[in-house]
Amino acid sequence: MSAQTEDGADRTGGDGPRGGGLTTGEVARRLGVAPTTVRTWDRRYGLGPAAHTGGRHRRWTATDVARLERMCALTATGLPPAEAARLARSEQSPAPVPSRGAAGPPRPATPHRSRAGSGLRLGDVRQECRGIARAALRLDAAVLDELLIAAIAEHGLVTAWTEVIVPTLQAVGRKWETSGEKYVEVEHFLSWHVSGALRRATPRTVADRPGATTVLACVPGEHHTLPLEVLSAALTERGVPVRMFGGALPVESLVAAVRRTGPAAVGLWAQSRTTASRPLARHVAAMEWGVRGARRRPAVLTLGPGWAGQAVAGLARPSGLAEAVTALESAMSP
Repeated sequence: MSAQTEDGADRTGGDGPRGGGLTTGEVARRLGVAPTTVRTWDRRYGLGPAAHTGGRHRRWTATDVARLERMCALTATGLPPAEAARLARSEQSPAPVPSRGAAGPPRPATPHRSRAGSGLRLGDVRQECRGIARAALRLDAAVLDELLIAAIAEHGLVTAWTEVIVPTLQAVGRKWETSGEKYVEVEHFLSWHVSGALRRATPRTVADRPGATTVLACVPGEHHTLPLEVLSAALTERGVPVRMFGGALPVESLVAAVRRTGPAAVGLWAQSRTTASRPLARHVAAMEWGVRGARRRPAVLTLGPGWAGQAVAGLARPSGLAEAVTALESAMSP
């Protein structure tokens, strides 16, 4: 007997749902939006399947899916959903997506990559980027949170950040840079919700272990904290105690924090070359604590693009999140 989900997806391992067409869950994954969004567009704007294809579960045909794709493209431009739905219902959508059936083999329900339009130049990215970009452009908080949490849960923090969140953030940045300072609100909105998703996805704070703490801080004058937030979350996930001090920590405060915590490692983030300070990095790396004869110094990592061309001899400069996590975990080893 076939076991089905709420959306009618067959869990027996067969060829999929009977009766032809796609389930709501499959359509949502194909479009890169939340299933609740598809249902809302159906209920509120009349963008549901044209007909039932058997049983109590509704099936979406190629024409139905093409209409939803048009809806996604229109809302991504900033058009209000009601107006976008009116146009999607009235316009002929190009290149409908083939549906399941005898005409040929089905397309994968969740393609890894997509070049489809979302109002942003995403390029060759994971499918999830489309939905996140669309939700951000619509300023749709509920859907954005749902998609971000789902991406982190499915791929893990490091992959979700590197392959889903960063490409979308970069696309939003390019959008406002080329649009006469428009869409700044979208970048702030997306960054805020990414920060919230990271906090919800992170386990409880790891208890201190003597000599095994990592201090993370932005250099003075640097306010871009999001990359440090994800690094903090990734380390916490791996059981590494972290002390996160966020943006633009003054020099005196950074030195005091290092002396008080006696960390095994210190990560200094600089987004811009104008904020990266080699003298500061050298000073922190030269700090010592402990009893005479057993003095210790922290391993200092210079993090972020601001350190490009500002390398400090003897200090590591990881090129990405995964490398930073590995380097900081290694610094915990005796």
